[in-house]
Order: sequence, then structure tokens, then C-alpha cells
Amino acid sequence: MNNKIKCDIKDINLAKEGALRAEWAAKEMPVLHSIKERFIKEKPLKGTKISGCLHITAETANLVETLSAGGADVFMCASNPLSTQDDIAAYWLAKAFLFTQ
Repeated sequence: MNNKIKCDIKDINLAKEGALRAEWAAKEMPVLHSIKERFIKEKPLKGTKISGCLHITAETANLVETLSAGGADVFMCASNPLSTQDDIAAYWLAKAFLFTQ
């Protein structure tokens, strides 16, 4: 865990469950997967900074990972603490995506 990231996480031990849920969601998002594969090769977003205030869900995790694969620096903020999936928040922190809740 990166101690320089300011966050409010319910339980960092949920990161493994979050990773599994994000992987499951990725399998249900084939178009986004195709984009991510292209982004990995081409890095079209290199040098771009993207911030967002979205619901922290498994689907959002895949969007953020796709943008990051494209070379973007991605910073996220939870739009609603009641809709935040705690396991995904822990997974993001473990992967060092910045967000606060």
C-alpha cells in the first residue's frame, strides 16, 4: 500500500475480493477489453490527466484501468459513499489509483 495516498477506506483487506469482482466484470465488458488491449499497445492517452467523480464500482474500476492502460494519469473521487463498493475501493488503493471518499 502506498502511504502517500490520502484516503478513507473501510477495510484494505477487501482488496483481493475487489480484484476478483473487477476481473469478473471485465469478462462482461468485451468492448472495453478490446479498447484496453489497443490502449496497452498504442498509449494514446500518454501525458493526459483524467479525473472523475463516479460511483466506485467494478465497472468503473475497469474503465479506470482502461484509461490508465492508455497512458493516462487517472484520479478518482467517490461520488456517493452509499454506492461505493468497499472491496473495489480497497482494490484501487492496493493498485495505487488515487481517490478519496
